Amino acid sequence: MKRVFLIVLDSFGIGALPDAEKFGDTGANTALSVYKTGRLNIPNLISLGFGNIDGVDHIHPVPAPRGTVARLKELSNGKDTTIGHWEIAGIVSEKPLPTYPNGFPESVLAEFESKTGYGILCNKPYSGTEVIRDYGDEHMRTGKLIVYTSADSVFQIAAHEEKVLLTELYRICGIARDILTGEHGVGRVIARPFTGSTGNYTRTANRRDFSLLPPKGNMNEVIKNAGLEVISVGKIKDIFAGQGITQSFPTHGNGEGMEVTSQIQNKDFSGLCFVNLVDFDMLYGHRQDALSYALALNEFDTWLGGFMENMQEDDMLIVTADHGCDPSDNSTDHTREYVPLLVYGNGAEPKNLGTIEGFTVIRDIVCNYLLGE
Repeated sequence: MKRVFLIVLDSFGIGALPDAEKFGDTGANTALSVYKTGRLNIPNLISLGFGNIDGVDHIHPVPAPRGTVARLKELSNGKDTTIGHWEIAGIVSEKPLPTYPNGFPESVLAEFESKTGYGILCNKPYSGTEVIRDYGDEHMRTGKLIVYTSADSVFQIAAHEEKVLLTELYRICGIARDILTGEHGVGRVIARPFTGSTGNYTRTANRRDFSLLPPKGNMNEVIKNAGLEVISVGKIKDIFAGQGITQSFPTHGNGEGMEVTSQIQNKDFSGLCFVNLVDFDMLYGHRQDALSYALALNEFDTWLGGFMENMQEDDMLIVTADHGCDPSDNSTDHTREYVPLLVYGNGAEPKNLGTIEGFTVIRDIVCNYLLGE
């Protein structure tokens, strides 16, 4: 009964890629920014060899790492969640997904308004917390939806849960997803519900992503088609638009994601458990909160120690990331960075593989282990 637990620490980049300047991310280093808080305490990741990875010079290497480690260089043309996860699953996106630094064109908005019956507010790149602060009152007064974007390929729709029910917001996002194809095929349409009142609006954990369909032949489909399980924890199912997923466990934050993963570990299955822990990105990277990022990593590391002790003989653990989101730079956007690769358990030799071209090596490791490819 071979099992792989693939855990993505959303946004935990480890240093700027050589082409980071093209993305406005010169010098970005999420891991270093978190380390500089002085509060980082990750003995289990260090024991696996995190400090042995190329470029992670701020953490002392261990003489005998417990796992296989490497630094991965993204080949796809982007720095967002969708492209990062797709590349992990074996799909390199040479063409960047469309972004809208000046807002969405009138043709898109007119079709959206016509098909949903709602007016819109904002239509600009905006911080998710600031946009509800600045437009929340007008939304409550008029019922218009807050539509905004970021440096990523996203069409985000914010609405108060008492003004627009979640089922209705999700329906609206589904309509937007159908509209945004072809030339305007953004990576994700994101429902951004919030609650509260004037001066105290707060985003809730009921976010939902509506992703562009990934290309055929990704890792999840290959494993599922071989008759094995592909279990999604967190937003993995959303990122892949459900393709190749056999079971899904949506979660509301890192704590629930880790708890659900532990529960799955105690069940019998053969295949892949694919986990995304989103708080690193959503709550700390985008909000420029390096201290809370460090504390969240400490919490993960503590959980990781127990998870590793409970692994079965034929289990493999992979810890990685999908992009960066430096919490100490001058932007709230994702950053173009290398990501770590740590592999532990059956089939993982303690060694440093150096720097590897492409997140796609993860697909190769998983499929080679589960399917003997």
